[in-house]
Amino acid sequence: MARKRGYVLDYHRFMARYDFHVLTAANDLVDAAYLKQRTLDRRTKELLFVLSLTVLRADKAHIRSHIRVALELGVTPVELLEAIEIALPEAGVVVFQHGLEAWCEEVGAIPLDPMDEVSAGTA
Repeated sequence: MARKRGYVLDYHRFMARYDFHVLTAANDLVDAAYLKQRTLDRRTKELLFVLSLTVLRADKAHIRSHIRVALELGVTPVELLEAIEIALPEAGVVVFQHGLEAWCEEVGAIPLDPMDEVSAGTA
């Protein structure tokens, strides 16, 4: 599972120990819908995953795991940010901020501080 997906979540670890049968069944669904090559390529699926997990306000570690895989597949940080921004019109600012925080943490984004210019007297 880890080799094929490129990540393992905490619940995978617990289910592997305590109910491997259900984990296998759930993984088969993920394999059919997400991992197997169909019409959408893996990059597109990762962008969709990042957006959907953002809208669901999934745990940031879960969102970050898909951001990490997307980056490994060659998706740029800006492409990922644009995917997260799609949440704004339908889900709102609070949901967007949740995804943005995960993105910032994973890509090492550095904020622009407008107060620096105010302090320097250039604003």
